[in-house]
Amino acid sequence: MIITRTPFRMSFFGGGTDIEEYFKEHGGAVLSTTFDKYCYVTVRHLPRFFEYSTELVYSDIERVTSVEDVQHPAIRNAMKMLDMHELRLTYEGDLPARSGLGTSSSFSVGMLNAFYALKGKYADREKLAREAIYLERELCREAGGWQDQIAASYGGLNRIDFGPNGFEVKPVIISPDRKKALNASLMLFFSGFTRMSSDVQKSNNLMAKSKTAQLREMCELVDEAEHILTDKTSDLDDFGRLLNHTWQLKRATGDMVSTGEIDELYAKAKAAGALGGKLLGAGGGGFLLFYVRPKDQAAVMEAMSGLLYVPFAFEESGTQVIYYAPETFEIESCRRNG
Repeated sequence: MIITRTPFRMSFFGGGTDIEEYFKEHGGAVLSTTFDKYCYVTVRHLPRFFEYSTELVYSDIERVTSVEDVQHPAIRNAMKMLDMHELRLTYEGDLPARSGLGTSSSFSVGMLNAFYALKGKYADREKLAREAIYLERELCREAGGWQDQIAASYGGLNRIDFGPNGFEVKPVIISPDRKKALNASLMLFFSGFTRMSSDVQKSNNLMAKSKTAQLREMCELVDEAEHILTDKTSDLDDFGRLLNHTWQLKRATGDMVSTGEIDELYAKAKAAGALGGKLLGAGGGGFLLFYVRPKDQAAVMEAMSGLLYVPFAFEESGTQVIYYAPETFEIESCRRNG
């Protein structure tokens, strides 16, 4: 049996510039972190006492006798890609899916990590990131960028640069006290709305020529934000003000990025003392992140009293195998060929 634990991520700046169609021509960068909310993937070979050969438990339950019959596209394509058969796979998450935290990519990374471990093989962070990108963007044909898979694989507070040759992960080096102060100034709330990120991406059509200037400015904000974090003389509160700026830019990229309800919530948080914030992910719903000075947090909490508040802490580990019990198991040829 294998159990993997893979963190979710929050993206601060540069989202949208991690889409391959954009960064291959213009370059791109994002600033993001993972935090201590995770998805867990458990994988083992299914004992041969059942009429079915594979059992999958996520928001649905599937019991099938052939990989081709698996309905979940990421699981089906990953099993085919790594030649996996006769499995029991279960998924559990600390936070809901379709909420702007890269949950589907965390699942893909954690699943691939578990599959490799079950086969007795080690896959490093770069390999897991690249194969998760290939799984979601090529095999499953899901719209979106590359940052989620990379963040889930590597973990930590990073700047990720994108270009014609792929990606490069650069940890943001700041003092523990400054990092702690940043964490303490961020408040996370669940809006209650969920949506498919790929649907929002398609509707907003970020790759339209008319949006190139906005994406370029959003990418430039990565440099400014990194400078604020790494320059000890900079006012950390400027990070919050910059979040407000990037949110206004993002809202202008498409009608589905925000809603009237989300705009109202954002305005209430700002009026209560938040310096800035944003809706995490592609837009349309999910989690709202605000930068709030400690002295104003009680007021913001009151203003957001109708929403679920989610305390969190930054994490550094990325995807991990947290339980490893290898099995001696031979695939039955009759089932494998079925």
